[in-house]
Amino acid sequence: MPRVHYEKTIAARRDKVFDIVLDFESFATIMPRYFPSIRVRSKRDNVAVVEQHIRLSGRELVMMTKHVTQYPSMHEVFVLGGDCKGSHIVESYQEIRDGTRMIIDIKLGGIMKIGGLLGRGRIQRDFEEIADEFARIVEM
Repeated sequence: MPRVHYEKTIAARRDKVFDIVLDFESFATIMPRYFPSIRVRSKRDNVAVVEQHIRLSGRELVMMTKHVTQYPSMHEVFVLGGDCKGSHIVESYQEIRDGTRMIIDIKLGGIMKIGGLLGRGRIQRDFEEIADEFARIVEM
């Protein structure tokens, strides 16, 4: 299964970063270019099931996801259905002197693992672009 790895330092406290990560519903407002639609279907304790649309490489992908969190250090996303079924995203957040170190590891599933459709390099760049935009928003 193809993988994507990305690391970024965000000039903000870890709890602030994580609070924004967990506010799924705001993504359609703060990052509409990448998340045209997000709907939380259920939420209990540290688990949420979310229906989301994401734009990557000019395509709008639809998926049902399960988000599991360990506040304030870990956020895991399991893609349960849709275009990227089988994908798994692990985001970890480490408190460092200059802010927060965000580490993202993605195992691609569904149509994402078909290299010819979107291209691994393009997928890597798209996820980096989303993470960079997220960092800009958090640092405001």
